[in-house]
Amino acid sequence: MKSIMFVGTASDVGKSVITAGFCRIFKQDGFQPAPFKAQNMSLNSYATPEGLEIGRAQAVQAEAAGVACHTDMNPVLLKPTNDKTSQLVLHGKPAGNRSAMEYFSSQHNDALFEEVKLAYDRLSSRYHPVVMEGAGSISEINLWSRDIVNMRMAMHANADVYLIADIDRGGIFGSIYGSLELLPAAQRQLVKGIIINKFRGDIRLFEDGRNQLEQLTGVPVTGVLPYFRDIHIEEEDSVALAQKQRRLGHQGVNVAVVLLRHMSNFTDFNALEKYPGVHLFYTDDPVEILAADIIILPGSKNTIADLIAIRNNGTAAAILQAKEQGTVVIGICGGFQMMGTDISDPHGVEGSTVTVPGLGILPVSTVLEEEKVTLQRSFLFRGDTTPCIGYEIHMGRTVSPQPSPLNIFRDGTEDGYWLSDKCWGTYLHGILDNDTIVKQLLHACGKAGNVTFDYHQFRQQQYDKLAALLREHLDVTAVYKSLRI
Repeated sequence: MKSIMFVGTASDVGKSVITAGFCRIFKQDGFQPAPFKAQNMSLNSYATPEGLEIGRAQAVQAEAAGVACHTDMNPVLLKPTNDKTSQLVLHGKPAGNRSAMEYFSSQHNDALFEEVKLAYDRLSSRYHPVVMEGAGSISEINLWSRDIVNMRMAMHANADVYLIADIDRGGIFGSIYGSLELLPAAQRQLVKGIIINKFRGDIRLFEDGRNQLEQLTGVPVTGVLPYFRDIHIEEEDSVALAQKQRRLGHQGVNVAVVLLRHMSNFTDFNALEKYPGVHLFYTDDPVEILAADIIILPGSKNTIADLIAIRNNGTAAAILQAKEQGTVVIGICGGFQMMGTDISDPHGVEGSTVTVPGLGILPVSTVLEEEKVTLQRSFLFRGDTTPCIGYEIHMGRTVSPQPSPLNIFRDGTEDGYWLSDKCWGTYLHGILDNDTIVKQLLHACGKAGNVTFDYHQFRQQQYDKLAALLREHLDVTAVYKSLRI
């Protein structure tokens, strides 16, 4: 059985969402699909059941496919630490930091390509079909010799390739035609269809354009997908974050997520922003932070640098003032570390700064360590008897001379620090996916009514809605015929 691969004419054309949609389609039709992306670059990651780290998008795609996520689905993850350097996560474990020059060196790149091919081979022996996602643009000819994620990977898998273009950006005729014309003949033969994404208006008006594309390229247009706002699939990249709300609302509970330069796992707040009466926004504006009902310090890939930055831009002072005025203030992962008395980095995990004072909101102290903690967790939240789930991804140990745990894990160990209903910190990503915790948080600000929201059920509904949309607007029969399944 063949694999299928979705590539793009450019970055952020909707590949990850369409990949998730086909994972759900194949699951609905009785197959055992699994996602695969050889190399991902993102600060949003997830812990597998084995306690290893992969890109959040592949975890979402695995959920759409109805299977447990695994590092073979994303063997190479790059987590930027600054403008020139990224942490390399290989098969779920940190493998040091790499500059772009180091990463793209021939010897290093060839070794990584061998690793991702082995990961794909293992995955394809267990799941059918493998639903592959490319990265960036397939027409970056200067990167072809170092490509481990797009057409070289498609050639190894002998995958059916579908080229996605975002019509909302404009220029799709040139980008599609040029992308295909640049491909070597052997790679172009793998391309089975073109998908036009994010069309606004009456799709019938594009019929001439569809015919012209097919005449120009000799490749069928598999379908034209409409621009939609009513289907919510988690996205992990900076473009998705840029589209989030950035301003204080006029009604309901205003939740301000502190906007950090190196913010990680902003998907932590996807569930909270779906609650009725909640207006969640991202900001580093001190005025808007002071006006919020709830302030959340999120995770960070470079906690020390981000802590220094919010001190310099006045955000830290606004958080402290808001806390003194009775505003709810919580921290997750790096945000939890920032809320303490100090953060030290004796091993240079994040850079050359050895010690920096924290915000002093919680009586905890953090030491950054070389060993990364990546665990899925089941826990009980502060005296509640409802089982909750979350996951840890961090390189630090936080302690207090006066422990006051927020969460108790199934094995009896503890997490976080509870100062009051209005102030606490935790290492657990995904903690706000649990309804019982969101209820406590909203009631702590004194504005929320009795609201309930099942985020897990909501996600499953979104995958089904996405699959239905793809079936309506794409020639899924032709996809199956080409795959011969």
